[in-house]
Amino acid sequence: MTKLLEGRTALVTGSTSGIGLAIALAFAREGARVMLNGFGTPEAIQAARDEVAAVQGGATPYSAADLSDPAAIRVMCAEATAALGQVDILVNNAGIQFTSPVDEFPEAKWDAIIAINLSSNFHAIKALLPGMKARNWGRIVNVASAHGLVASPFKSAYVTAKHGVVGLTKTVGIEVARSAVTCNAICPGFVRTPLAEAQIPPLAQKHNVSEETALTDFLLEKQPSKRWVEVEEVAAMAVYLCGPNSGAVNGAALSIDGAWTAS
Repeated sequence: MTKLLEGRTALVTGSTSGIGLAIALAFAREGARVMLNGFGTPEAIQAARDEVAAVQGGATPYSAADLSDPAAIRVMCAEATAALGQVDILVNNAGIQFTSPVDEFPEAKWDAIIAINLSSNFHAIKALLPGMKARNWGRIVNVASAHGLVASPFKSAYVTAKHGVVGLTKTVGIEVARSAVTCNAICPGFVRTPLAEAQIPPLAQKHNVSEETALTDFLLEKQPSKRWVEVEEVAAMAVYLCGPNSGAVNGAALSIDGAWTAS
């Protein structure tokens, strides 16, 4: 049976763990050749590369590019093009978080979040879109957030960046609408990752409740489903957006948030 992404190539940023790694693995299972990017210990990075390599049947290219640096992003995109032959699919997933009241927000943290969560998307798209347009096929998937659609307190930089990602997605979608290139954003709610799950025990202790109650009543307070979004669910949406039947989906911000933004 033909795989959905057979013969395609993909660069996935922030893909050494969590959502990005799940997307990379899903792409590889569907026949794409994938290049990873992200931080972590050498052992964790090698484990991620090996995991993807086992699925795609060949060595997994990797870039350690710091996505707060536009020049490093351009180098990463050139390396991906050289390693893969071309880049058909770009997934902008890398991101960081920091919480603080806006009047106390460290300026360096603001600058870093805007650079990594928003500006890196622009620089990678700018570098790789010309090749997609020349070949008249490409898929750009920006991993935004429910916070690209609604706000929460103490997350001014993250909310601003993710709203910007949604705006960038819409603009690029309009610009490429007459071609076979698409640009869409995925807007997940709270996703089960090790970093997210680590928030549960402190919440339980703080409120003197069980960990199950801490999850449903505090961490997932805004998520009506009262369950995590799984990384595999986000990855499945990314596969669809990059597959052969998604050409009419363009410039969209697609929620996967257990009805959080429905209210």
